Amino acid sequence: MSQLRHLVSRRDFLAGVAASGALIMLHPFSARAQANQAHLRIMETTDIHVNVLPYDYYADKANDTMGLSRTASLIEAVRKEATNAMLIDNGDLLQGNPMGDYIAYERGMKDGDLHPVMKGMNVLGYECSTLGNHEFNYGLSFMDKVLAGANFPFVCANLIRGTELAANPRDDKLYLKPYVILDKKIRDGSGAEQPIRIGIIGFVPPQIMVWDLKNLEGSVKTRDIVEAAKAWVPQMKEEGADIVIALSHSGIYVKQSDMMENASFFVAGVEGIDAVFTGHQHLVFPGKKDFQSLDAVDTAKGTLQGKPAVMAGFWGSHMGLIDLLLERDGSTWKIVSTTSEARPIFERVDKTNKPTVADDHRIVDALKQDHEATLAYVRRPVGKTSAPLYSYFALVADDPSVQIVSQAQTWYLKDILKNTEWKDMPLLSAAAPFKAGGRNGADYYTDVPVGDIAIKNVADLYLYPNTVRAVEITGAEVKEWLEMSAGIFNRIEPGKANQALINTDFPSYNFDVIDGVTYRIDLSQPPKYDSKGGLVNAGSTRIIDLMFDGKPIGPKPKFVVATNNYRAGGGGNFPEINASKIIYEAPDTNRDVIVRYIVSEGTINPSADANWSFAPLPGTSVVFETGAKAREFIAQVKSLTIEPAGEGEAGFVKYRITL
Repeated sequence: MSQLRHLVSRRDFLAGVAASGALIMLHPFSARAQANQAHLRIMETTDIHVNVLPYDYYADKANDTMGLSRTASLIEAVRKEATNAMLIDNGDLLQGNPMGDYIAYERGMKDGDLHPVMKGMNVLGYECSTLGNHEFNYGLSFMDKVLAGANFPFVCANLIRGTELAANPRDDKLYLKPYVILDKKIRDGSGAEQPIRIGIIGFVPPQIMVWDLKNLEGSVKTRDIVEAAKAWVPQMKEEGADIVIALSHSGIYVKQSDMMENASFFVAGVEGIDAVFTGHQHLVFPGKKDFQSLDAVDTAKGTLQGKPAVMAGFWGSHMGLIDLLLERDGSTWKIVSTTSEARPIFERVDKTNKPTVADDHRIVDALKQDHEATLAYVRRPVGKTSAPLYSYFALVADDPSVQIVSQAQTWYLKDILKNTEWKDMPLLSAAAPFKAGGRNGADYYTDVPVGDIAIKNVADLYLYPNTVRAVEITGAEVKEWLEMSAGIFNRIEPGKANQALINTDFPSYNFDVIDGVTYRIDLSQPPKYDSKGGLVNAGSTRIIDLMFDGKPIGPKPKFVVATNNYRAGGGGNFPEINASKIIYEAPDTNRDVIVRYIVSEGTINPSADANWSFAPLPGTSVVFETGAKAREFIAQVKSLTIEPAGEGEAGFVKYRITL
């Protein structure tokens, strides 16, 4: 109960700020609207990932940078001053924090149960949502039961029921409605009510068939997002949609390919679509930081190919807002002008995150029991650790938070494979740091002290409900796997100081460390693969001195590698790593395996064994950013010479490595 009170302790002060009018900003469209014009405000949330409350269950403390209950205050402020407003969501609702796991694995969803996310969303009165890729992490049956509790429709135009795609996308047997057309009344500049038909269409990344193959194979298929849009939008117009809104759970990328993961830029180019709400990448658009220098992407105006667009961060950090000035054109409406913005729920003041809005206490009250149950769940101890688990240096040195995952995976598969044809084959383990700052902020690191390990700590180590896989690959493929991982580093010029080490476009969850072998990374060489897995420097060799059991690894010897369903199924586009290499599909999640390992050991020692390092480059230094608390662990990183290099942005700190 005390933890819940902490969530709302600023109630009186922040409510006073809201009541004072600080959040009410009259848009110029409202003043300009004439008798035949209307101002429509469309609000977006995206990538909530079960963060309905401003509470970090991994850290077990309140967090002012997250929470739909905070975003709700921005939403209600717009509603109070807007003549015409509507609220939509862009997916990734059901997985992403321990509350989601508690509901899926502990409490379960019986018919008629109401998921905490739906409790919050129903309070706010959403008009529509689409599916994100993480909706499928707990299986279709679970998703169906959750969606049944929504007081609003979900749409998705590229998720097909069954295993066959029709020749014409309009003939696909879709899992959900591809779109809805809402018949609404809007008030024009004279105060008169006018009818308008608003069409909303939704899309999910086609890659769910890789990422959640186990849950989806044989039940559904996906179609290319842009192909589906081109097929269904004309039908929406035929049915009388005055304006068409795309809910694209897909990011922004400007190089087109089939079955794109991040296709929102090209969705904007589809004739008939008037506005695009994006997500998936956990970035902010429009804004000063993300998506700069992309052709036909205006980060100031917030347009993609001239169409208004918005991406509202993640975990409720922002509310996306597109304003449309509409004009009556005969019997229909046309868009005269647009603006886009992403409004944050906090600001950075004196190196501290300060909330700018209060909680919506209707949501806090609705989730009271779910919050308390989740706290009890995450605080349950499962064992002890004799060394701290942290990820502040996970991208620059062998790391204890990655080490423990590999140890658990090896322990699990060694027992399973002992009576199989692979019993004598060398067993390796691949794992990546999930919490390593980056796009998720300066506090986004694993930090578990010596002593008791609770479920919350295991969830902190392994964020996703992936399941264990084993693949059989050759020595040559082990090397290419590591070459792909080494793409996270920029090319470093020997003899120069203070060069940026990390390629920030490369996600940390694709920086796999393979345990059981030793190797060094030559940063003077260019990356062989780009962040998408494309071959960019075929002759480059960054991975050197690759050895197993103290001997060089040749291209032909075979190895079994423990990993997860995402990587084994082709996630991340690692060279030659796909479902054809899988020799074992475990029924257990990687997270459950870690829990079992800790219970079995009683006390674990996760100290990193420094099986990889950078090759020396005399007279050369590099700089990287990490969380401020990293200073407490510098002395434990024995393989590197690390020193402070000043303050970074948004709470990060800089460190220098002399190579």
